[in-house]
Parts: sequence; C-alpha cells; structure tokens
Amino acid sequence: MTLTNMAHNNINSTTMDGVPHRVNSPRYTGSMTRRAHSFKRNNNSNNEIELQINSPRSPLVSAEGSVLKRNQHHHKEKKNKFGHWVFLLFCGVCLFLGLLKICASAWWFGSKVHSTHESIIQELSDSITSRNLMDQSSHGYAYREGANEVERTLKMVTTGVIDSQAGMAEESGVWSRPNYDNFTQCIDLPRNHKKLDEKTNGYILVNANGGLNQMRFGICDMVAVAKIMKATLVLPSLDHTSYWGDASGFKDLFDWKHFIETLKDDIHVVETLPPAYAEIEPFSKTPISWSKASYYKNEVLPLLKQHKVIYFTHTNSRLANNGIPSSIQKLRCRVNYRALKYSAPIEEFGSKLISRMRQNENPYLALHLRYEKDMLAFTGCSHNLTAEEDEELRQMRYEVGHWKEKEINGTERRLTGGCPLTPRETSLLLRALGFPSQTRIYLVAGEAYGRGSMKYLEDAFPNIFSHSSLSSEEELNPFKNHQNMLAGIDYIVALQSDVFLYTYDGNMAKAVQGHRHFENFKKTINPDKVNFVKLVDKLDEGKISWKKFSSKVKRLHEDRIGAPYPRERGEFPKLEESFYANPLPGCICERKLDTSQ
Repeated sequence: MTLTNMAHNNINSTTMDGVPHRVNSPRYTGSMTRRAHSFKRNNNSNNEIELQINSPRSPLVSAEGSVLKRNQHHHKEKKNKFGHWVFLLFCGVCLFLGLLKICASAWWFGSKVHSTHESIIQELSDSITSRNLMDQSSHGYAYREGANEVERTLKMVTTGVIDSQAGMAEESGVWSRPNYDNFTQCIDLPRNHKKLDEKTNGYILVNANGGLNQMRFGICDMVAVAKIMKATLVLPSLDHTSYWGDASGFKDLFDWKHFIETLKDDIHVVETLPPAYAEIEPFSKTPISWSKASYYKNEVLPLLKQHKVIYFTHTNSRLANNGIPSSIQKLRCRVNYRALKYSAPIEEFGSKLISRMRQNENPYLALHLRYEKDMLAFTGCSHNLTAEEDEELRQMRYEVGHWKEKEINGTERRLTGGCPLTPRETSLLLRALGFPSQTRIYLVAGEAYGRGSMKYLEDAFPNIFSHSSLSSEEELNPFKNHQNMLAGIDYIVALQSDVFLYTYDGNMAKAVQGHRHFENFKKTINPDKVNFVKLVDKLDEGKISWKKFSSKVKRLHEDRIGAPYPRERGEFPKLEESFYANPLPGCICERKLDTSQ
C-alpha cells in the first residue's frame, strides 16, 4: 500500500454540515481533530491528500526517531549499570573497613576493662587475704575461712553490691520526706468573702515583745485581734529591751509594704496614727494570755470604742491555740506565712547562704542546737559542763529579774526532757540515725557555751557551717549588732533545708517546724529527749552496745520526722502544743477521698 493510500484510508471526509474530519493517531489513543497545517492538497487530478513527511505526526519520522532514541537509551543504560557497580563496590569497601575498625576498638577496650577489672580484683583479694592472714595469726582462724570471705567480697564487688558511702547514705533514707499525700494548705479567703468595711472601731498600737520569733507570733495574734474587734492596726513597734538589745524596727526586719498589701482584704493597716487621733492618749492594756475571741469582743472591744486608741503592752501568747473560729485561724496563718515576709536584704542574703550550703547540689541539715549561754542559764542545764561554768550560769539566772525560776535541779530537768541536747548528745543522735560524716550542717544558733563543748560534734561532722563561716566580714557588716536580722537569715536557711533538727523546743524551733509543716511537711526531726538521754547514759555506762543503741534510736524516732498529725491539746493552754508549731487543724486540711469510684 502506498503512503498516499495509507493516508487516504485513515482519513474521514468532511461532512456536509462542515464538521471537521477526525484522525486516529498512533501516538494518541483517542480521536483527534485534523489541523489544516498538517496536510496539503496535491496537484494531481485525483485530489488525493498527502501527509507531509516533515509533519510531527508523520509515521515515518516517528519510526526513525524511535530507533535512534532506543540506541541512545541502550548506550546510556550500559554506562549507568557500570557506574552503579563501581559505586556499590566502593560502599562495600568502606563498610568492610568500618566494621574492621569497630571490631579492633571493641577488642582493645574489652581487653583494657578486663585487665583493669582483674587488677582491682587482685588488689582487693591480696588486701583481704593479707588481713585474714593477720587475723589467722592473732585469732587462730583457719585459712579456709579467710578464703570464703575473699570469695564473698569478690562476689559483692562483681555484682555491684559494694557502693560509695554517699550512695549508701542516700539509700538509707535519712533525707527522705514523710508522706503527706492526703493533706494540703487551706488558708485562702473564700470567693464569696465580704468586702472589708471602711468603718473602724478604733486603732490598736502594739509593742511586739521578745525575740524575733516570739514577736512574729505576737504580730500574727494582734492582726487576728484587730479582725475580731473590727479595728485598724498601726504598724507594730518591736521590743528593743530583750536580751539581744537589737534596735531593728519593723521596717528593718520585714517588708512592711508587702505586709499591708497582703492583708488589705482582711484588716486595715496604717503606717502611723492619722493626725485626728495622734493627740489622743492611748489606753494601755495587757491582754490576758491564751484568751478566746469572746474575751476581746466582750471585754476589750468596749474599751476600744470608748478610748478610740488602745495600746497593748504585750503581744506574746495572747490568743488561744484552740477554740478559735476557723476564719481567724486561717488569718493567723496568712499573716505568718504570707504577710510577714522578711526585708529584701535579709531575703537576698538568706538565699545566698542557701546556695552556698547546696554546693554541688548536696543536701544539707539545719541544726538548731540552742546550746547558748542564755538558754542554759534560763533552763538551769549544765550537763557535761565544769563547776565554774555551772556557777556562771547560776549567777546570770539571778541577774535577769524577769526569769522567775532561780534554783533549778539541772540533772532532774535533763532526765525529764527539759534541757537542750548537748553537742555531744547531738552528735550521737545524728550518727545513730545514719547521717554520714560528710553531711553538711548549718548551725541555726549563736555560739555554743562551754569550753571545748563543740569538739565531739565537729570531730564527727567536720562540715559544719554558720552564717559567720559562710560569709565575709564585708557581707556581714550590714547585720552587725542586729541579732534579730541574723535570726531572720537563719530562719530562711533553716526553712529551706532538706532536714531540720532542733534540740530544744524554743520559739525558733516552733516557728520553723510549723512553717515546714505548712510547706508540705518538710522533714523535721523532733528528738524524744526523755528516752534518748537514758539511752546515752546506758551507752556511756557500757550497758548497751553501739549497734543496739543505734537500732533503738532509729526505732525511737520513726514517727518523729515531721509527718502530719493533729495538734495536741492539753489540760491547760500553756501545756498545749503551739498553734504556730503545728497549724493542723486550722491551716492544713485533709483532702476528701473520692468515694464515687
């Protein structure tokens, strides 16, 4: 068939209505509209249509181009295959060399570890064997018994039983906190609390007496009293006549603006008396100790309304521990744990000392030793002191007029738990409880009384620090002769310690342990002094071994590490547990268990 006939047979003629002819292309599966430039009419008489050879749709041109392209593609494929083989060969060589290097390194490292391990085992074996030979010569032990000990020790080494002292101390749980899962803080104002009335029944002036923590308690109580009587509190003045003779004022110790701002929804606090009341002579009143809210409403409030300005001469222990409305108890805690923030210099320096105590992220123990001259004179305790030192304490007791007890049997008081632990007794307690010798200890106290009294404690625990030893003279200059400010610094460091141990139940111990209870029950060791000193005496008399002593001390203090328990009531208010030492109930609440599941 001629090329012309092929073209003719594959072309449909134009229809009468002018619809263009359709062409079936070998490169197109569907019908295609014929384009005018693809064809030209021949001059022959048969009016045959010739397909142009140079047309892109020409079958002849397609065939020739296809053959040429197939040849080029085949040649390219051969080149690509060769390149692939070269690349695979190169990768194989690299992989082989890499594996060879890894195997060589592993063999070298394994041989080093093995040789080092054998060296350590051999040294330990030689050491133990040598020791057993010495034991054999002095005690007649058989060599076979020594060999068994060597085998046991080697087994302990290879299985990782022998560990560092720090690791064993951590495992012993001396730093672990008590369980407090079911308890939480609950001192926030209720959402529907009434807005504070602008009207006031009068103004209260107070002189917070005592040391730092006694003044804290007194200020908390006076805020509560102002709330009970709907009175306005003038910023408290502080006692400058106590044993320390510190001239620091409220603004020196506390952030007074924060104090006023925090309590703005509870009571009105003013910096000074308004001019209209400045000329009024305040009515002086000494409130009765351990009073209930009814006392202030029924007996003191009428006096306030009458005189408009009342001056409380004493603030310590003027409100009962128990039997107080819940809203007032919560307010006492808001004052103590939120409003009474220390001044910026005290807070900043306290934080600096905490960082120094936590060197290399080590835990630390805060120890309130309270073995100071004034405390020993006040309590009449002189155990392990010389006769001259005992006499010096007795003279001091008689010189302080407001100390009521003068003749005290120190031995009897110690056996009934009324004395601070001595530094030696404290050392025995810490060792028996399992604290390692490298424990970092921060002393929350002044200088210990008695010549060489700290030797036992320092020998057993050499890492003992205080605000003096952790600071330069330049850093301490702003706080020089300001014992209450230094006590505030100690308070901050003690509050943030991993463990707090106090040896006497004074105001500092009460304040810190109560705050630690409130802050999720941080571990606080409360020594059972009555039974502990009896064990110490038995140890000193040789009636008990150290192993048994330590075991009994641990058992004695299992439930004395600061876990939650309800505040203990007493027959008389003075015999009750302090609200500020244990704000449960009142400021710490037990979560209600979900019984729906």
